[in-house]
Amino acid sequence: MPALNFVQQGQGPLVVLSHALGCDLTMWDGVTAVLQDRYSVLRYDHRGHGRSPATAGAHSVDDLADDAAALVRAQASGGPVHFVGLSMGGMTAQSLGARYPQAVRSLVIANSGSHYGEAARAMWQARIDTVRAQGVAPIAEGAMQRWFTPEFRADQAQGGAACVAALRAVLEATAPAPYAAACEAVASIDLDAGNARISCPTLVIASSRDEATPPAMSERIAQTIPGAQLRSLNAAHLSAVEQPQAFAALLIEFWSALEA
Repeated sequence: MPALNFVQQGQGPLVVLSHALGCDLTMWDGVTAVLQDRYSVLRYDHRGHGRSPATAGAHSVDDLADDAAALVRAQASGGPVHFVGLSMGGMTAQSLGARYPQAVRSLVIANSGSHYGEAARAMWQARIDTVRAQGVAPIAEGAMQRWFTPEFRADQAQGGAACVAALRAVLEATAPAPYAAACEAVASIDLDAGNARISCPTLVIASSRDEATPPAMSERIAQTIPGAQLRSLNAAHLSAVEQPQAFAALLIEFWSALEA
């Protein structure tokens, strides 16, 4: 199990943020800026991403949840914490909630999925084959188109274009082997049965313009987790990057209701 790179800032109840495939902890900069005045925010890099070391061979989303549980044990005396995951991070959150209930006070699962059918798995395999043969750069433009709306990618005045460029650089800096291994982990998820065992309060966040994990995938997650709430944002796949204020507002509303 790798020693994960993380950054922690702010004071208050501990919140752990888990990023998407091909990103790193900087994906959460905007959300962290909003939360850190009232929460202690811990963001980390998944294995093989950012500054966290890669592991040899294949791994699963359950392995990513094991990584997260170890981080919670080390940095939060075992929890429980508010755990927020987006995309691959949301898959990690589902496995964590099902397999480590003592570690989580609540879950937020954003822009994620719980299962892929054969057609989707074939698309994942094509991406894996491309990355293994040619590296990550050839798939970067397609990723940007899935991650962000056209207007955000074109936004110079408010910094959208600069944000897109920064996250594209993070993606292109990800080594091909660990990126492909992470794709394999994501493609093979089958989390519905585990979701039925999740007992903590759960918020599922969808995006109306998310082509990577369309709203129906979030609806499925919400239906499989007892008592889960479902909310939606006007964004593409990386909603926490494109709409950090609105994303953080949903988190604060959710957690405040738990404390009431």
